[in-house]
Amino acid sequence: MSTSSVPLLRSVELRTFESSHSHATPPLMERAGRTAADFALRLVGDNPAPLLIFAGPGNNGGDAFVLARILNQAGRRVHIVFHGNAEKLPPDARRAYEICRSTNAEFFTEPPASHYSLVVDGLFGIGLARPLDGVYAAWIERINRFAGPVLALDVPSGLDADTGRVLGCAVRATHTISFIAAKPGLYTLDGPDHCGEIVIDALGLPLPDCAGALLSHADFAEFLVPRPRNSHKGSFGSLAVIGGACGMTGAALLAGRAALKLGAGRVFVGLLEPLAVDFLQPELMLRTPQEALEHASAAVMGPGLGQSAAALELLHRLASAEFPVLFDADALNLLAAHPVLAHRVARRAAPTLLTPHPAEAARLLATTVDKVQADRLAAALNLAQRFHAHVALKGCGTLLAYPDGRWRINTTGNPGLASAGTGDVLAGMTGALLAQGWPAHAALACAVHLHGAAADAQIAAGRGPVGLVAGELIDPARKLFNRWIAARA
Repeated sequence: MSTSSVPLLRSVELRTFESSHSHATPPLMERAGRTAADFALRLVGDNPAPLLIFAGPGNNGGDAFVLARILNQAGRRVHIVFHGNAEKLPPDARRAYEICRSTNAEFFTEPPASHYSLVVDGLFGIGLARPLDGVYAAWIERINRFAGPVLALDVPSGLDADTGRVLGCAVRATHTISFIAAKPGLYTLDGPDHCGEIVIDALGLPLPDCAGALLSHADFAEFLVPRPRNSHKGSFGSLAVIGGACGMTGAALLAGRAALKLGAGRVFVGLLEPLAVDFLQPELMLRTPQEALEHASAAVMGPGLGQSAAALELLHRLASAEFPVLFDADALNLLAAHPVLAHRVARRAAPTLLTPHPAEAARLLATTVDKVQADRLAAALNLAQRFHAHVALKGCGTLLAYPDGRWRINTTGNPGLASAGTGDVLAGMTGALLAQGWPAHAALACAVHLHGAAADAQIAAGRGPVGLVAGELIDPARKLFNRWIAARA
């Protein structure tokens, strides 16, 4: 588990930062090219085959020209594919091109047929805003057919650095070396399928405080404290899980089981469909929703809730609750359908947490799933602001957004989480930490990170990703959570 935060910068922030260091010595392009060349040499090792470098018409191409020059000076054979007009290159990139032309590097306008030790993608960096087509799309197809390692400079070409969207087509790299700071698009939506192993190099520059970062241990470590010996169940709060309509009691029970095994002192599962006992977890106290809420120091509402009149009435009650409430699943759908109630939730004094998947987020924002996925970060920040809430927009690279404008991207987890009930387990885990007195931001951060890490542990043990089921996350999460606490003791 990562123990320090990796800053994330969006394109506009990165350009502002680069402008403030435009007169750095050595220049940023020289630093980036040198760093990439060192990394490329480590990748190829003693493979004597030449390196194939694709250079684009902008500053990413300039980085590629610097890299090619240094590799050539190091005695490596270099083939450079460049299709653009050198006269139209940005000034720094044109200078890098001219210097590279004075070396023994070989230039081509089309990729030559040969055997290569490494392919380097230096076509397009963070500035790409349109779908790729024509010759560049053909080159990307050629790169993606290469059987050996592919190194992308800064961002795989065709991938939106801010959103992780593929713009028509995108390079599938085995390695990405990203300069100055990490970019959000590397870690969410399609980014993880295109970046391979990611290395960040700050180029020796000190970064300012950033609103965004990769979710890490640092976001919640101070709350990982051992329990005092003089404890009792009342010391660790009471969680109410509200849901479980007819045919959907399993969702509420999964959330309750996860909460119990992540340390909530008591878990009351308020079921809309009465059930006498959970035979797999008899420690759960099954009640009516009203009875469950009488004991709550925190609540999770939504797993298996349905959208009945009874569910809506309960949502009205929780909209005014004076303790932390996590709204999930059908609780979110009800909020989307009842704007006046949503406005009440947004004005809650106690902490509010929302854990939507993209379709639920789209309903809350009165937009489409495609638009949410086109800019997941913007959608999460919008929800956090509208509802004054702590938000986890689930999906590949789950995005956390907080009311103060901070945001995080989680990097734990795998496709095994794409199965029914895993969101209910996440809700229960978060609720358990809320019941134990964790602040909302830390409870959500820890639960999301732990939820993904538990799935990763199951994959490592050979139980998935295909066929991994939600209930199998609970025991590994408990084991990891206790290990994290012990490491802090």
